[in-house]
Amino acid sequence: MLLRSKNHASRSLMGFLCLYGIGMAVAHPVSAQSGKLPLQDLSAFREPGQSWSITSDASAKLDNPHVLDAVAGTGVLFNMPDKKHPGKDLFSTEEYGDVDIELDYMMAPGSNSGIYLQGRYEIQLLDSWNTKVPKPGDNGGIYERWDDSRPDGQQGYDGHAARVNASRAPGLWQHMKISFQAPRFDAAGKKIANARMLLVELNGVTIHENVELMGPTRGSIGGGDEKATGPLRLQGDHGAVAFRNITINKPSAAHTGNERDRTVDPILIDAPVNTVLRSFMDVKNNKRVVHAVSVGSPEKVHYTYDLDKGMVAQVWRGEFLDATPMWHDRGNGCSRPRGAVQLLGEPFFTLSKLSSPQAAWMTDTTGSGYRPKGYVLDENDLPTFRYQVYGTSVSDVVRVLPEGHGVRRELTVAAPVEGLYAKLAEGTTIETPSKDLYIIDGKSYYLQVDDAGGEKPVIREAGATKELIIPVHSKLSYSILF
Repeated sequence: MLLRSKNHASRSLMGFLCLYGIGMAVAHPVSAQSGKLPLQDLSAFREPGQSWSITSDASAKLDNPHVLDAVAGTGVLFNMPDKKHPGKDLFSTEEYGDVDIELDYMMAPGSNSGIYLQGRYEIQLLDSWNTKVPKPGDNGGIYERWDDSRPDGQQGYDGHAARVNASRAPGLWQHMKISFQAPRFDAAGKKIANARMLLVELNGVTIHENVELMGPTRGSIGGGDEKATGPLRLQGDHGAVAFRNITINKPSAAHTGNERDRTVDPILIDAPVNTVLRSFMDVKNNKRVVHAVSVGSPEKVHYTYDLDKGMVAQVWRGEFLDATPMWHDRGNGCSRPRGAVQLLGEPFFTLSKLSSPQAAWMTDTTGSGYRPKGYVLDENDLPTFRYQVYGTSVSDVVRVLPEGHGVRRELTVAAPVEGLYAKLAEGTTIETPSKDLYIIDGKSYYLQVDDAGGEKPVIREAGATKELIIPVHSKLSYSILF
């Protein structure tokens, strides 16, 4: 294993999460209405404002702030406030105590919203695409409490930032899971225990764990009081937002968090400088990349390169790597990303020679002469990957984009053969909202074609998936935005 970095792997002890029972606590079951909310209409909510509607999908343009576009149909809760349709918060007709909530949401560029448990405790929703170190007011943060009597600049207090920024770009669907424990009251109505966010996950990453809420956050209903139950409240007066797949259930068991290897002192690798680590890496459908090179950046945007396929296998935003499986005890050779991972498909070769744009993609190296040649590091410790295929040499440069919006990839082919194509992406859907921009796999990430030498990508069927391929001459560059 090769580690190229000016920093050392950090080790930290993670204790067990202890959730304790409280005597005389009154149980607060979820309302009888549980399961997935039927978003055929707005009947699950009381007095919805004019900005709310039901659609089948939503979309955004990255250069059009505060705007979401709707697609007619059902299944998506859509909020688009404007002068004719002023924004208003949305309240569920049912009230909840202890509750597990799971949902998808989409932010417009620059937009702001929030999820209030019991109408009182807000988890912030925000376009935090440009954020490196999140604050309580950023996406996924537990918003601050507020006291106007405090000195200027100190009115906000007791907020909790997400552990890492696990946000996706505006216009992409994001996934959140919340496990909430309501405050407890004795038989006389006196509060005997504070509410807690037992677990909050954003895009597969634990961002809060067993956080005690000393009181309602700013803007809560009821003038700052607390009760055993309350409505689910979705903020609608601050900006455009969409929700889908809203599932509300009574917690089935005590939550003990989502951290792995709790009995082991974890071996965590940060990337305060450009950092390169070789390991095994499990990617889509548990396919193992055995010659994986993971590259970390101080911008907190990282990627894994598959040397055996000449492919960028995954990208992620957050912290760099957990090397515990690789280095603890005998180890299994694997490392794991510590952020919101965007997989880019099952392992496939980036380049293939095709007899026609509909010919099958290369699945093994037979007849291709594929030979990986490793990588070389530049003066900034950033790798350029090299390999040979079809008798020509290929260099592959991947670099983090400004403001951490994603990565830009540039392929240079010394002497391309006739019929050489690159596969840029695959997924269940590939949409084309504008020239040279594609939205991949159900709005999971964007792909921007930067320079293709005048060639146009082709979207083609490949069994149950779609593929985005393009003819390759001497150079090809594109960006993955997520």
